[in-house]
Amino acid sequence: MADSLQAIANVALDSDPNPIDTLRTEGLLQGDPRKTATWEALRDVHEMYALAVTYQVTRKREYLDKASVFLIAWADSNFSRGDPIDDTNLDPAIEAYDMLKGDLVPGERKRISRWFSRVANAEIHARFNDSNRTTAHNNWNAHRLKVVGEIGFAIGDKALQAYAIAGIKEHIGRNLLPDGRSEDFVSRDAIHYHLYDLEPLLKLAIVLNRATGVNYYTYQAPSGSSLQKSVEWLLPYLDGRQTHAEFVNSTVEFDKRRAQNGESSYKAGTVFEPKSGVPMLILAAYFDNKLMDLARRLLGSEEQYPTWQAVLNGLTKR
Repeated sequence: MADSLQAIANVALDSDPNPIDTLRTEGLLQGDPRKTATWEALRDVHEMYALAVTYQVTRKREYLDKASVFLIAWADSNFSRGDPIDDTNLDPAIEAYDMLKGDLVPGERKRISRWFSRVANAEIHARFNDSNRTTAHNNWNAHRLKVVGEIGFAIGDKALQAYAIAGIKEHIGRNLLPDGRSEDFVSRDAIHYHLYDLEPLLKLAIVLNRATGVNYYTYQAPSGSSLQKSVEWLLPYLDGRQTHAEFVNSTVEFDKRRAQNGESSYKAGTVFEPKSGVPMLILAAYFDNKLMDLARRLLGSEEQYPTWQAVLNGLTKR
């Protein structure tokens, strides 16, 4: 797996950054030129991550220097509009900086930290975070909290850290139901969106566990809801005991528009594919390693660490 990342890093050594001033994916149909341009630009963040990992493994300065070029180019060019569905795509850049910050010169750290601080504060103060909007407590908020938390710990901002910690506890109680379902599943009638809520929460829970030692996977809100219950609610749909026809009773018009646009996975009645739950399972396995057995079964793999996230779980578990 490290070899595949090094291959990406080697290509990046001969590439130039392609930063975009504003990420635009949310609310746009496949084929929209703004969405296409964003996906093309986001190749950079994956190259940043590959460069960072390769530098950590090889300690060759050329990888650090090139990662710095990419990070600075984005730091000076990219401005968040506070949309967490767009900004969630910055994960690899945040993780790359977190790996490299100790080896960057102070001026570089300052410019990159200022970019990430700008993103996090845009998320907190954006109109999408108005308490009267659904986007303040559905899957958008899960992604918002993840972005703010990752940035808070990467740049050492205690106010952002506190926001993420308070937020994950509130979100578990507000968005996740005591029976394990999520608000997103109820409104979209799709396990796809249940996963889209759980994955960022699990990523944030891992960040918080590594940084503070507190386990937000088993944390139970006053309502009785928990991340653990919402993961366990999914297991019958992943191990084949139950199936689910997606989006049949969705209340969200955009789901219908995507189906009409030919995006087949959003067509009402499409049967949920259990393999799409593997990334969530492997994140949750950081807290409950037994879940790796089902992840391996779905992947058709007997490897101890079948994905890069599984490797990271083993390396970083507190």
